[in-house]
Amino acid sequence: MSLSDPIGDMLARIKNSQIRSQKMVEMPSSKFKTKIADVLKEEGFIIDYKIEEIENKQNLVIMLKYNYGNPVINTIERVSKPGRRIFSSAESLPKINNGLGIAIISTPKGVMTDVNARKQKIGGEIICKVF
Repeated sequence: MSLSDPIGDMLARIKNSQIRSQKMVEMPSSKFKTKIADVLKEEGFIIDYKIEEIENKQNLVIMLKYNYGNPVINTIERVSKPGRRIFSSAESLPKINNGLGIAIISTPKGVMTDVNARKQKIGGEIICKVF
């Protein structure tokens, strides 16, 4: 089965699993999804992630984080889509929820948050917003 937007699928799986209060979510793995999961872990939105190999296929398993029964991720939404890519310079990167949330940016130096991209003065493709 081929997906036209695997990152959108990843974000939808995370959102749906948190609505159902599941402890973990499983999806097909890729290097880009792993880098996004790494940023989410660094920023404290998820507990951890791991890559499992089942029948020669790698799956990304994300352990979701809750605070007193409520999901830590209130909103996670895709910004740049396959049909319409959204790029931004370092100066015009958006502030998410007045600095309470993050934007995940794909830059020439790797996947990082909007705060790190501003510090390093590099722009890139805005993948998603998380708060």
